Amino acid sequence: MPAAPNRRAVAVILLVPLIVTLSLWAFSWPAARIAPRDLPVGVAGAAPAADQLQSRFEQREGAFEIHRYADEAAARAAIEDRVVYGAVVVTGKGPQLLTASAASPVVAQLLTEAVKASAPAGTAIPVTDVVAAPEADPRGAALGASILPLALAGVAAGALVTVMGLRGARAAVTLAGASALVGIAATAIAHSWLGVVTGDWWTEAGAIGLTVLAIASAVGGLAALVGPKGIGVGALLMVLLGNSFSGVTSAPQLLPEPVGLIGQWLPPGAGGSLLRSVAFFDGAAAGGAALTLAVWSAVGLAAVLAGARRRPEPNAPAAPSAEHREPALTS
Repeated sequence: MPAAPNRRAVAVILLVPLIVTLSLWAFSWPAARIAPRDLPVGVAGAAPAADQLQSRFEQREGAFEIHRYADEAAARAAIEDRVVYGAVVVTGKGPQLLTASAASPVVAQLLTEAVKASAPAGTAIPVTDVVAAPEADPRGAALGASILPLALAGVAAGALVTVMGLRGARAAVTLAGASALVGIAATAIAHSWLGVVTGDWWTEAGAIGLTVLAIASAVGGLAALVGPKGIGVGALLMVLLGNSFSGVTSAPQLLPEPVGLIGQWLPPGAGGSLLRSVAFFDGAAAGGAALTLAVWSAVGLAAVLAGARRRPEPNAPAAPSAEHREPALTS
């Protein structure tokens, strides 16, 4: 009957433009609306000069979240602890800007331009990069590009476990093993070969492996509970939303609200934040991202185990019905 093929053809005709539209919305809209939104910035120095500087930041309502510090040393410590992205220090010779390109090259450039634009004409503003991005990746392009492959690896692991019919504990161990090996392989490339991350090697491998596990277990868990359709749902959630809302190429506080917050609740965004912390800041402010990934991993693996109880192994022999049981032998 031609009716069924015709319906499938119409479904494809409508589905492909819908997917493209959603993809353009998810990737292009946040990129086109990049601007500071409660961006944590420090102001250091004595009043009243520091008060005047703070008031200039606050003139852009909702753009900056100002943290006050007594001196340059306190502001540097806050940057190294990932409390603020940068700080303006008022000195006797004029303002000085402290940035951290390792936290976000985009934010470092934005702060540099904003401070220089607000200074009197001809005033030189010294800029110090407190935590600099590595020489091999000064613009953070390689780090930003790494999140999509990790998301694809996690989706692939969850999908392969489902397609190959692995269930329960066997599936959970497979996902954990594959994620650990991805962490080791990715760190070998990013750290040992390219030099775009510069922290502790094994800590970076653990962060990457945990990110992949969170994604893979979520996809595998959805598939275990609702069937193969769960793979598509997981892929859309992790790749379409998780990657585009991650803020790794800019900063979560530069994305439209609540995109930046949602992105940090999803494994790609949390994984990017965790990797940045362990790669450049000795693990500072890594706790929230690590907890997010751990929760996703635990819930996903629990779903994988629960799905095995609901859905038997594909190759498991079916129990014989009462009609086909052997009759009992009578004496």
